[in-house]
Amino acid sequence: MDEDLGALQREHWQDTYRRHPVMYGSEPSRAARYAAEVFAERSAGTVLELGAGHGRDALWLAGRDLRVHALDFSATALDRLERDAAERGLADRVTARVHDAREELPLSDASVDGVFAHMLLCMALSTDRIRALAGEVRRVLRPGGSFVYTVRHTGDAHHGTGVPHGDGIFEHGGFAVHFFDRALVEELALGWRLEEVHPFEEGDLPRRLWRVTMVRPA
Repeated sequence: MDEDLGALQREHWQDTYRRHPVMYGSEPSRAARYAAEVFAERSAGTVLELGAGHGRDALWLAGRDLRVHALDFSATALDRLERDAAERGLADRVTARVHDAREELPLSDASVDGVFAHMLLCMALSTDRIRALAGEVRRVLRPGGSFVYTVRHTGDAHHGTGVPHGDGIFEHGGFAVHFFDRALVEELALGWRLEEVHPFEEGDLPRRLWRVTMVRPA
């Protein structure tokens, strides 16, 4: 299920970004604004964004004097990110790389001060893949660094509806989502310092999400 669905989702996102190059607009998400505050409090210099898409959050973070590693599995989206970074004079602060979240992160151990992921963990990833990704985040994050991520949860109106793929994944309009329950959030926080699980809403449905903040112990 995971491999086949992942390949279909990659092509779906590629096609979506071809048709809608800036589908999320140019303004940063509220989650990214919050993450920037967390990173500033810990004097972060280099951060990683997982699922950067066309770059609205990565470029905003770079504009806050952070060096950003921006990863996404859509080459189309990252092409747009790189063009916009050059136009804004931020090309030297943003490194974009095509990457599938089911694979090891292309960074060395303890090489970033913060990690941000807005709805990447709740994409078409099995629970085992999510566990592995959280382990990879811990590996590349320096001790004392923060991991801020958001996920749609089981209180969302789309949970349990649409096309079921098993393991908490449901598909709507071609987009597959893994809806998190609180137990999964707590499991991923084992070995971390869990600072916050903040509920919020976003979009027109509205989507119901948790914003999770964790710190890797020093």
